[in-house]
Amino acid sequence: MLNRFFSKRDKQNLAWFWQSYIRARAKWLIFVFLLIIFQGFVYQQFLVLTESGLRVIFSSGTFSELIWVCFAILIIFTVRAFTSFVIPTISAKLSTSALLELRHDLTQHILRLPQSYFDKTSSGELILRLVNQVQELSTFVGQTTVKAMRDTATVVIVSGYLVYKNILLFSIALVVIPLIALLMIAVVRRVRKMQTVTQTALGKFISNIDEMKSGMRTTKMTAQEEAEAQRISGSANLIRLYTYKLMRTHALTPPVIDLSSAFVYMLVVGGGGYMALSDQFDMDGASIIAFLLGLVIVFDPARNVVQFFTQLQSSLILLDSVQSIFDIEAEQLNSGPSYGDNSKPIAIRLENVNFNYTSGSQTLKNITMNFRPGTKNAIVGSTGSGKTTILSLIGRLYELDSGTIRFNGHDISKLNISSVREQITIVSQDIVIFDQSLEDNIRYANPLATKEMIIEAAKKAKIDKLLLERKDTPVGPNGSQLSGGQKQRIALARAFLKPAPILLLDEATSALDAVTEANISKSLDKLSKNTTTVVVAHKLSSIKDADTIFVLDDGCIVEFGTHTELLKKKKYYATMVNAQNKSNK
Repeated sequence: MLNRFFSKRDKQNLAWFWQSYIRARAKWLIFVFLLIIFQGFVYQQFLVLTESGLRVIFSSGTFSELIWVCFAILIIFTVRAFTSFVIPTISAKLSTSALLELRHDLTQHILRLPQSYFDKTSSGELILRLVNQVQELSTFVGQTTVKAMRDTATVVIVSGYLVYKNILLFSIALVVIPLIALLMIAVVRRVRKMQTVTQTALGKFISNIDEMKSGMRTTKMTAQEEAEAQRISGSANLIRLYTYKLMRTHALTPPVIDLSSAFVYMLVVGGGGYMALSDQFDMDGASIIAFLLGLVIVFDPARNVVQFFTQLQSSLILLDSVQSIFDIEAEQLNSGPSYGDNSKPIAIRLENVNFNYTSGSQTLKNITMNFRPGTKNAIVGSTGSGKTTILSLIGRLYELDSGTIRFNGHDISKLNISSVREQITIVSQDIVIFDQSLEDNIRYANPLATKEMIIEAAKKAKIDKLLLERKDTPVGPNGSQLSGGQKQRIALARAFLKPAPILLLDEATSALDAVTEANISKSLDKLSKNTTTVVVAHKLSSIKDADTIFVLDDGCIVEFGTHTELLKKKKYYATMVNAQNKSNK
């Protein structure tokens, strides 16, 4: 029966969650459990006192005895009220701290996942897992599970007392157990299916919201508000549909239990009444009333326990979704020897490199390049020819399909990733800007940098005036209050703040005007001194002074040389230069 409710994967996930986040809090859990057991005995004592009170009334007892019974009931329920506050307070603290650890571990793990994971995972899916699913698990663990434990304790203890009072009468109440079990099996299957599709729809909806926000300028400029609203509404409607079906499935449980309860009450009233009227049984009116009251106490928490198992199935889906991220192998940033040759500029060599993002066509085909130490090198080519991919491979964002990349003769695939990336400063076309001050955004490259160092870097990037004007004012989500050129200058300031032996520039000045680009180029020349620089650029005028220019086409090197040499060949590069010169006229 247990396997009907818990798959092998469920058991593994529960064991992992217990070992990782709950076991360390076992002492407090035992204390909470003892309080829950105490609450169960409160109801059992309530039945005892109720039966005693009824006998006082029916058997012409004294008024003082009735007062004592009423006072005792008040006392035990006052204590229960106190524990009803203590239990959820402690459990909430335990669950929120455990889920904080889970969220922290999840974030740490996600940050160390390979770049390929982020290439195929939407931001909505990450938000869903880190925010929604973890929060729902916190609520389930801290509230729903504790309530289920309390209800289970009440059912077991009060049922035990009813068995003690009259096992024959209590046995009549068990006739509905098979019906409830069959219902649960059917509901569990349905809930698991609907919870999975609901979470998928929710993740898609969050992704659509993120896309809507990111593309708002385009939406407004193209007057596509209505189309965008329909797209979002379509996703929202899917959530509504699946959520409705999920809630409808959950709604199957209460009416069946209510009908079962009514059937049981009928049998108990009939059977108990017969026992009270017959001289063959030691049951009187007070016993029957107390017994019925006990069943009322049992069936309400029993219904909650049954519903808990349907809610548990939903939470098991969430737990599996969260835990599955940990199954993805993270980058071992410090595995292997460090790159220790820091005394001289770095020569970079790519030898017979092959790489593809998917199992389809190859992105890079048998690439061999030499970037001599302290030189400026450029990579040009049409869109999609593999230029940015080469920079990503130098930074070990991906692993090669075949071939090698060496720093001063050291195969970087044999070195630990952290030490490889420490040798690199990159200014990318994909600039990460946080909703913080300009100063904080520049400091991101070097958290230990002083204010003076940040200002000096800002001056070199020609953004010092804006830094002083804005002061501590946040720049908006994703730098929404900044222009494209200002964002690029922040990225350049970061590079000036933390120089490294290798400088990778991926369209680093594409959003700058001609005057600013000329000024920053002078600063970049200083930054590039004794640095191996690799530039990816569409503006061919910006790489005329490169020591070597590599021309890519469809993932292959079709020619290389200096600007002058390539013009003399009158092939790919010369064609590109002529085309740009004509377009600039």
